[in-house]
Amino acid sequence: MTEELSRTSALASRHTALGSGLEDWNGMGTAWTYNTDPNDEHDAVRERAGMFDMSPLKKVKLHGADARAVLDHLTTRNLSKLAPGKAAYLCVLTEQGGIADDAIVSNNGGDEWMIVHGSGDTMALLEASAEGRDLEVQFTDDLHDLSVQGPAALEILNTNADIDLADLAYFEHAPATLFGHACRISRTGYSGERGYEIFADGSVITDIWDKLVAAGVTPCSFTALDKLRIEAGLLFYGYDMTEDNTPWEVGLGFTISKSKPEFRGKSAVMAALGSEKINNVCLDIDHSDMVEGGETLFLNGESIGLINSPSYSHRLGKSLALAHVQTGLTVGTTLSVKGEGLETTATIVASPIYDPEKSRTHS
Repeated sequence: MTEELSRTSALASRHTALGSGLEDWNGMGTAWTYNTDPNDEHDAVRERAGMFDMSPLKKVKLHGADARAVLDHLTTRNLSKLAPGKAAYLCVLTEQGGIADDAIVSNNGGDEWMIVHGSGDTMALLEASAEGRDLEVQFTDDLHDLSVQGPAALEILNTNADIDLADLAYFEHAPATLFGHACRISRTGYSGERGYEIFADGSVITDIWDKLVAAGVTPCSFTALDKLRIEAGLLFYGYDMTEDNTPWEVGLGFTISKSKPEFRGKSAVMAALGSEKINNVCLDIDHSDMVEGGETLFLNGESIGLINSPSYSHRLGKSLALAHVQTGLTVGTTLSVKGEGLETTATIVASPIYDPEKSRTHS
């Protein structure tokens, strides 16, 4: 692990044993690759069950009378509608209406809430929203996040849990005991499959990992996760959305509670509705491998977009990418793709390209 990494997962030894160099993401050593084939890991998630150490995500708990009000000011959804045991995916905006981060907020019951976010500015903006309010804000890396995804995830976890996870609907969560260890299990994920995230302390997460491996769950790298999430049309902050984008431009308008009286950036983001400069799309690229990313897209000789997140899906036999293009382009439009040593074409296709009805995650 390099000196720049300020955060460490309790699962680091498990990752290095599988060949990971613990590459950086969000300040934590992360399993971007293992010594296994990411295509096999991809298959495991689609066909049975795989797991990812998502602990590089930052987990922040809020306790106190003003916890919900602070999160309501910070985020785009109306959290007064979020009952205990429910979670919501949402955006954190700048004052200018750009996306500062995306996150999941959970109502843990009582006066406890949790927000899980990535590499954007959520923490600084949360602290600004919390100034002078009655709450305690607690960020800790001791709380780990192990994501078990795939069609067999429910059966494997249910066999070893003290609650019936079949009762959890999409984006619901509950305290549980798994393999004898206290945790919170959430029916969420980033794979396009039915799956669950296990939030547990570092003192027990390695035993949970080992027992899941013994139960047949395949450890999976972030390279495999990229393949899965691009097939499923899921965005990655810093690549598919940044502060330069509004939620309307990248397909996240559904996270905006228009009737909520106030949240950071509301006036700016509402004023931007209808003035989108780009759209986020999925591309099917005429290429036999994954492109590099950063390629320019052209239509009738004019530059109209950029590839942000490329991948090659061996399961679909397609070179795919998420891209930003000018507004007004429809599914079926053919574009020219130009990059270093590459000149080909791509077609805008409906997203998600895998399980477009989202029946696997939502059923």
